[in-house]
Amino acid sequence: MTTSSDATEPGFVTIFDDTYDQPDCRAYFHMMDRLGYRNQHHAVAAFRAGLAEMMRLRGLSAARIVDFASSYGIVSALMAHDLSLEQVFARYRAPEFDTATPAEVIALDRDWLAGVRRSQPPLHVTGIDVMPNAIAYGRDVGLFQTGFTEDLERSAPSEALGAELARCDMIVECGSVAQLMPHALDRMLAACGPVKPWVMTSPIRGNERPEAAEVLRAHGLVIQNLPIPPFVHRRFEGPAEQARAIANAQAVGHVTDGVETTGHFHAQILLARPAAECTDPVDWALPLTVPVMSDRRHA
Repeated sequence: MTTSSDATEPGFVTIFDDTYDQPDCRAYFHMMDRLGYRNQHHAVAAFRAGLAEMMRLRGLSAARIVDFASSYGIVSALMAHDLSLEQVFARYRAPEFDTATPAEVIALDRDWLAGVRRSQPPLHVTGIDVMPNAIAYGRDVGLFQTGFTEDLERSAPSEALGAELARCDMIVECGSVAQLMPHALDRMLAACGPVKPWVMTSPIRGNERPEAAEVLRAHGLVIQNLPIPPFVHRRFEGPAEQARAIANAQAVGHVTDGVETTGHFHAQILLARPAAECTDPVDWALPLTVPVMSDRRHA
């Protein structure tokens, strides 16, 4: 992740940066499993629906996706493979992963992912993150066809990354980071071709940033929240984090009773796309409900 998957200003959420640059994905998925992450479970279902509609409108038979703040590639895993988030979590609970070396994990994961990759639609995924081990893992196991360790909030994309952005059809981000990084968003969209990609993100309620919305509009994109009820991002670490989250959500106008008061961050789907492609999401194959994952708690 670029800094943290949930972070806004210091102190808004607990930071788990130590999990984001391990030589393989185990610590990352153990952390997500322990905290009851569900954002990707819900968001990727909507991302797939948006991808299908974008491809239909543009007459595409294959698509190029940029996964911003990609970490170990969970969005790519769920978008491009016949996998659920629960299956991913369950995999790394298996005893064989307690003693495997990083090289063994990478070899096992490469074979596993090759066996469950979807043939349709063909997807080329570019991962972008500041954590080199996460990008290297994603490339090694086949989650990213290309991957870049670059901090776009601080500097312009490299020539190679710029070439990938110039060809991308959709930018996805799961967990709010894009809402915090208007400079990175601006640099990505500036590098894209004249027909801008669709941008789909799943920000935590209270993490919305007007600066990011201004960037999207400046690049000619129309912004909307998809008509999907708020969904669980993850459990709060404790009462202090919950209090901060409720205050932040209320500050931007969200009703938190029955949502953040249940003990979880909640997220929503934000979509930005060219005005000429603004079909009504009600007419898509949009998952208005997604099967609920059980909330498995770990010590």
